[in-house]
Amino acid sequence: MPSPALPTLSLRVADGGRRSASAAAVLRAVLEDGPIARSTVARITGLSPASVTGHCNELTELGLLRELPDQVRSNGAGRPHIPVDIDVTRHVAAAVHIAVRLTTTALLDLRGRVIARQQAPHDATDPATIVDRAARSIAELYAAHGGDARLLGVGVATGGWVDPESGVVMDHPRLGWSLVPLRDQLSERTGLPVHVDGHSRALLHAEVLFGEASRVGSVLHVFVGNVVDAAFATRGEAHHGSRAQAGAIAHFPVEGSREPCACGRLGCLEATVSEQTLTRRAHEQGIVDTPDIRTLFEAARDGNEAAVGLFVDRSRLVGRAVALLMDVFGPERVVVTDPTLPYLPRALNALRTAARENVRTVCDVDSVLMPTSFPGRVLETAGGAVLLDALYRNPLGTINSEDLNVDIAGRFR
Repeated sequence: MPSPALPTLSLRVADGGRRSASAAAVLRAVLEDGPIARSTVARITGLSPASVTGHCNELTELGLLRELPDQVRSNGAGRPHIPVDIDVTRHVAAAVHIAVRLTTTALLDLRGRVIARQQAPHDATDPATIVDRAARSIAELYAAHGGDARLLGVGVATGGWVDPESGVVMDHPRLGWSLVPLRDQLSERTGLPVHVDGHSRALLHAEVLFGEASRVGSVLHVFVGNVVDAAFATRGEAHHGSRAQAGAIAHFPVEGSREPCACGRLGCLEATVSEQTLTRRAHEQGIVDTPDIRTLFEAARDGNEAAVGLFVDRSRLVGRAVALLMDVFGPERVVVTDPTLPYLPRALNALRTAARENVRTVCDVDSVLMPTSFPGRVLETAGGAVLLDALYRNPLGTINSEDLNVDIAGRFR
């Protein structure tokens, strides 16, 4: 005879899952439309008014929501509606972005807005050194800018193949990393919960939570930097693929390119359009004195035609690859994160023109294809979005009172 405890346990797990999902739905509704009345949250989520009230009370106790009595709304009949909004005063999220040559750390509020940041060059050969410096930087930022808010945890974004479930950087050829347990290393150093993901998926989450893709059913994100990769989501859920390898577009072939790739072939997308290749060409052509992307970008913004031309040419090549991905996925929105696009209209126009000329899907490319929603704060947002995505998916499971009492500064005294 089966044990009566088994179905009871299953029921509790199912109830807990539904409760967590309902709380997440309430929190997301407030994020998207707050300040908002509880009755409106009930209408948006399909939950009962009593259930919404219970979740709002619990989320308020956790420091995620707050009531706004000074914004009471009343139609003259019945009880007035006290709106609720995301509480951006009681928690902050720490962010780490590890690029090929630079580590960015930051603090973000629960609406994904950057409070403070630090950047420092690094030697990518030693992950432990990068982890230690990032942890120290988080402690410094929190001491200077955290105020009375509690540190929620750390989100980490980087390129390459990242397995978010294990928190391991499986392979990052540009950094020379393989099987680096980044989550465990940083959690041990800070004493905080740490979430790790690839930066293209991280920025996809940011667009869904805080950006232009918050109200669309499907979105394709393409990241263009020293690393080139992609991510795709439907109904807010990112597609990870087998062992979280989805989005690897670095070795797409580029027609006419003879650029050598580390894989041994010629003309791979990343090798052709990466910042490293672009700045090398600019240096060889005498456009800049040093092969530095910021120097090249400033030259373009100052009107240097040769510098602008390099970015425009790159956008054309990226636009062709984007068109192929649009045909495969048919997304409602496409976001290309190339830090130059918001500031160089000719490059953005070249991107859209190339996509329009090559795409076979019927769509209005100019309204579908957008630059990043986070100009000037891409790297900070990527790291923070890894943690904030976890929060908005499972607020009851992400907030841990013991973790939030960690004295991170004390670890570096």
